[in-house]
Amino acid sequence: MLNSVNTNVGAMVALQNLSQTNSELNTVQNRINTGKKVNSAKDNGAIWAIAQNQRAEMGALNTVKESLQRGQSTVDVAMAAGESISDLLLQLKEKALAATDETLTTASRSALAEDFDSIRDQITSVIENASFNGANLLDGSLTGGYKALASADGTSTIDVAGEDMSLSGSIVTLGAADSITTTTDATDSLALVDASIANVSASLARMGTSSKALGTHLSFVGKLQDSLEAGIGNLVDADLAKESARLTALQTKQQLGVQALSIANSSTSMLLGLFR
Repeated sequence: MLNSVNTNVGAMVALQNLSQTNSELNTVQNRINTGKKVNSAKDNGAIWAIAQNQRAEMGALNTVKESLQRGQSTVDVAMAAGESISDLLLQLKEKALAATDETLTTASRSALAEDFDSIRDQITSVIENASFNGANLLDGSLTGGYKALASADGTSTIDVAGEDMSLSGSIVTLGAADSITTTTDATDSLALVDASIANVSASLARMGTSSKALGTHLSFVGKLQDSLEAGIGNLVDADLAKESARLTALQTKQQLGVQALSIANSSTSMLLGLFR
């Protein structure tokens, strides 16, 4: 081996090893600080790109969950209003049935008719207030129903059919002019009320099924997000126990590297002894 004061090969090798150790030490410290082994594209471009795509998927699923939750709230409001309408129809049936009694006095029939008209008109008030976030499933305005997002790419939806429960709608067939001022009118109104009760019950059953479908899919989306988050963690998260052990080893290696460099640098001073 050449003994030279111009070129110290030992010091060069020791410096290269120390630089490599410092670089590895910085990597470990970054992993411990961030908790991630892949924190940017320069750490591992392919893994970072995969993880970033999955993060985009999770963000899109948040939007899907919000749409499903709005759908649930819209259906819940509609169902609450529908149940109130069903209760009002039951009251109307009582009034209409009572008005079919031909022995009623004029005063009694007028009182029943007034109650009937008042209860009937309450249905309109209930329907007008059965909206959530501007969506009303009962007034016939949503001809295509409510469509909640079901997938992250927006290609599939869960549809909730609108139910027209207005007084002259397809569900409640009791027109605003129907009354029970005569026995004949009472008999006709009673038949219409019975039909409306059956229609409203069937409509509420359909909405209940739709609400359950929204809830089931919302639960699935939540589980899917959890799986994606776990998958991203497997790709980018650092094993801190392992990194802690590696940190200790690299710190020891760094100290040894400094000593090796010091020994290599002092080797040239021994050449002075040859000239004494």
